[in-house]
Amino acid sequence: MNPDEREIIRRALRGDDEAFESVIRSTGRKIFALAYGILQDAAEAEDVAQETFLKAHRNRWLLRDPEKFPSWLFAVARNRSLDLLRRRRLRPLTLEDEGHLEEGSTRRPDESQEQDGRLEEIRLCLAGLPERYRTALTLRYLENLDASSIEQAMGITNGALRGILGRALAAMQKSLQTSTP
Repeated sequence: MNPDEREIIRRALRGDDEAFESVIRSTGRKIFALAYGILQDAAEAEDVAQETFLKAHRNRWLLRDPEKFPSWLFAVARNRSLDLLRRRRLRPLTLEDEGHLEEGSTRRPDESQEQDGRLEEIRLCLAGLPERYRTALTLRYLENLDASSIEQAMGITNGALRGILGRALAAMQKSLQTSTP
């Protein structure tokens, strides 16, 4: 964390709403991505992100160390996401859920169906993976986060992240190979 980030977080923790808004802008997408990786539902992930920042705002007085604030935010989002996941059975996303079927698409119908079918196959495969695999893959390949950010978000070491990503990619590859005729 650079000194500017540390100072913004320090001000946010002391009650500066403008600084807190800056923290939300800088971490909001990462919090959403973490929740989405676990839940595979954009609306629920958005709710988790909002709940995370509301809790952080209400409890900001309890945190003294700006260095620990980002990790605490990720832990709150991860725990809330896991709570929601436990309360429901994970259902695979469909393309309609994410609004990927757009009217007036410029793709040819046969190309569109083939790509949509492949995307659905990948989504189903991703949804079938264990939560840690989904989260790591989502943060790395859909959100393009660097290893350090993912390690912080998931609360794991670099070696653990490399292992999780390797196993997750191998599991996806195997699943996609067996589902392809």
